[in-house]
Amino acid sequence: MLRLFLIATCYALLSACTSPASRTAVAPAAADEPQKPASKAPERAFPADSLYPLLVAEFALRRRAYDVALDNYMTQAEVLRDAGVSAHTTHLTQFLQREREALQASRLWVELEPENVEANSILAALLVRQGRGPEALPHLALVQRKTGEANFPALLNGFNDLDFAQQEALQHGIDELAGQFPANTSLLLTQAMLHTEYEQYAAALDKLDDVLALEPEQPQALLLEARILLARGAKQPFARLERVLRANPDSTQLRLQYARLLTAHDISAARAQFELLSAQSPRDGDLLLSLALINREIGDDLAAGAYLRQLLALEQRMDEAHYYLGRIAEDAGDLRTALAEFRLVAGGREFISANARIGRILIGAGQLQESLAWFDRQRQQHPQQREQLYALQADVLNQSGAPGPAIDTLTQALRELPDSTSLRYARSMLSEQQDDLTAMESDLRAILAREPDNATVLNALGYSLANRTERYTEALELITRALELEPDEPAILDSMGWVLFHTGRYEEALDYLTRAYADFPDPEVAAHLGEVLWTIGNTDAATAIWQGALLKDPDHHVLNETLQRLGVERAKLLRAHGATTAKERR
Repeated sequence: MLRLFLIATCYALLSACTSPASRTAVAPAAADEPQKPASKAPERAFPADSLYPLLVAEFALRRRAYDVALDNYMTQAEVLRDAGVSAHTTHLTQFLQREREALQASRLWVELEPENVEANSILAALLVRQGRGPEALPHLALVQRKTGEANFPALLNGFNDLDFAQQEALQHGIDELAGQFPANTSLLLTQAMLHTEYEQYAAALDKLDDVLALEPEQPQALLLEARILLARGAKQPFARLERVLRANPDSTQLRLQYARLLTAHDISAARAQFELLSAQSPRDGDLLLSLALINREIGDDLAAGAYLRQLLALEQRMDEAHYYLGRIAEDAGDLRTALAEFRLVAGGREFISANARIGRILIGAGQLQESLAWFDRQRQQHPQQREQLYALQADVLNQSGAPGPAIDTLTQALRELPDSTSLRYARSMLSEQQDDLTAMESDLRAILAREPDNATVLNALGYSLANRTERYTEALELITRALELEPDEPAILDSMGWVLFHTGRYEEALDYLTRAYADFPDPEVAAHLGEVLWTIGNTDAATAIWQGALLKDPDHHVLNETLQRLGVERAKLLRAHGATTAKERR
């Protein structure tokens, strides 16, 4: 009797999941609040072996045991190859935000019902989110043919990560569809965006003219046109956009995008637009914060402070408000008020920055013990962030000229968190700065014992051995392993060039250092590259490299040490371009 009851119940529960394709699939919300099972018998019987797993899945949904339900539905969707079950499974994966399973389930649904708009739309959206535009295109094309509402610009998500052949295929497919739907603004806009990507601005503007002739207030087209005109140096890049806003003063989303665009080009005009937006929505904390930051950028701290205090009155964005009020007070030299404001930052993105400023202010005032006590209290109040707070405290101490207490802080931290790679690595770098190479190597090798493929640590140890010792064979082995793991990392390329230089392999060293400098024109890399060029007799090229690096950072320690050691007149290089060091300026 029990077996008969289970089978009968399963038939009833599954009636919503069976063919034909026209039957409405169970919506994701059903997983939260299951609907009353339909009593109509399924139009085709499921195999007996599938009845029990499907019944388990349905009861699991009612118990909110979602993983159990999903596992059973994913398996049975493949076994039964039923469109209703596949639709139900797809909706469940979406409800649970399980993207990998959603992609698998929606692919099967499309295979079973190739003309189903919802199935194709879901699959296209998933592929677009993963930057797989070429794969999504045919599914969006079907949605367009069936509904006329496909979002083609989304296809360009991740476009720059595609290889050339994929980019070409995607562009060709979009152009083909545009030929079939010549008056489709979504396709025309996508073509304009592609032309912009290739810096074909005239062609992009032509397409945008077509879009705006069909839809004069299309916001993406208006904003893209303004960006292109800005890039081309047009005298009035915002003319059309401003006309639309004058005609539609309540278009808040368009005005907001316009205001954000202005922040990079005309900060005063951006302020005016944000003021209009704030007048329309006076309790919008995001707009008030934007106005505060814009006024601070302009230098009007009085207005910035007024907007920040409005945020506090509204009890919105309070951590940011206290942080920036602290910054304003600190800039004005009112350190007491600055400390009070920073101490009120209880979380959010500014939490770490606020604590760093508290530490620096206290140490700068000669209150080292107060700074240490503050960080101790913060770790007690925010135990989930103690690793980050230990690292921050050590950095503040080191930057404030107290490397010994910084190392002591990290040693204390590692007693509590012995498996922390970041803290141990930080201590190793401080030890290296203090010329304690034994301690440095001990920490780095301890990390490698746990993480033998940590390319950053392999490189750090290899570079230190090459730069500070004559253990070049060991250094070369470590750097080679790091380079195998990350073959295009500029820092590792620099290390390889440096160790090869020390072993007399100058031409090979030059190749690695040139590649490193091309990707990462850092003064330290410039110092290494210049030294190799100088050593092989190419002094003009070496001088040019050093001169460029000095212009970027005339006080760089490694660069200046290299020039001094090689007897190069750095002052002459600087005077040639009117640059001076901080010491010379004083």
